[in-house]
Amino acid sequence: MEQTYPQVVSVSLGSSARDHKTHLDLGGQRFEIWREGCDNDKNKLIRRLCELNEDPRVAAVGLGGLDFFMESAGRRYWFREVKPLKKYVPDKPFVGGGGLKGAFEKRAVRYMSDELGCDLAGKKVLCLSGLDRWGLACGFEEAGSQVCYGDLLWALGIPWVIRSQKTFIRTAHLVAPLAVQLPFAMLYDSNTDHHSEPKHNAAAEREYYDCDIIAGDYKMVVQHMPPDMEGKWVITNTTTAEDVDYLRERGIKLLVTTTPRLEGRSFGTNLIEACLIALDGSSTQLEPERYSQLADECKMMPSAEYL
Repeated sequence: MEQTYPQVVSVSLGSSARDHKTHLDLGGQRFEIWREGCDNDKNKLIRRLCELNEDPRVAAVGLGGLDFFMESAGRRYWFREVKPLKKYVPDKPFVGGGGLKGAFEKRAVRYMSDELGCDLAGKKVLCLSGLDRWGLACGFEEAGSQVCYGDLLWALGIPWVIRSQKTFIRTAHLVAPLAVQLPFAMLYDSNTDHHSEPKHNAAAEREYYDCDIIAGDYKMVVQHMPPDMEGKWVITNTTTAEDVDYLRERGIKLLVTTTPRLEGRSFGTNLIEACLIALDGSSTQLEPERYSQLADECKMMPSAEYL
């Protein structure tokens, strides 16, 4: 009889073309994990969430392609459109990765410095969204890098990049409470092909050329990316083998993912967060310190590849 393992599933509003299934061993426990996309069909997403909530084999559920909240500078901003999805998975841990991001992103920056020997002091870092990747932004700031914040340009199309953390925090506290009231698709298109022709944006392209490191969600990383990115570094999260080839063709030198690469791809933070909660046996989101502790105990490290 075939052995069965606890299942952890990431259900994404995004494309099913990026689906992947594998096993993950954590602290002596093996999980069957997978990502499944709903091709921008919200009704299908809701049906799958309800089915997984009723499935006794499923230990925890992650939400991909959408965020429950953004967290920055000590404040948490819940998306009006997304928060109600919580009601469809009342009986299992159900997370979007937001609780894990900060802890894992800072670990990834330290990994670049301590394990890869990257000298980050003075490097120009383009953080595509400080609200979405606050942990990365803070990690690079603490490492002495020059961080600029692209939230207004990449998320809202406003041709202005913020070059000071203090200015970013003030702007975020003004803009974020309004932004989370908007339809999520206005800020992030979950269903667009990652490798469709990048949208030409002269202001964004200048920032790419001027920076040393691009940090952020993979879809945002490639959104306006010009063809010649020779020698640049990228730090991101979910990437497939196809994504790695795409970055290599554009001349990216170093690719770091905040979550480990499994069978050729790195999964989103929502799935990894769900796995760690299942391992812990908790029924709800953990504190960032506990995520870091579990990751250390399981020797779960970021992934790095020179292209």
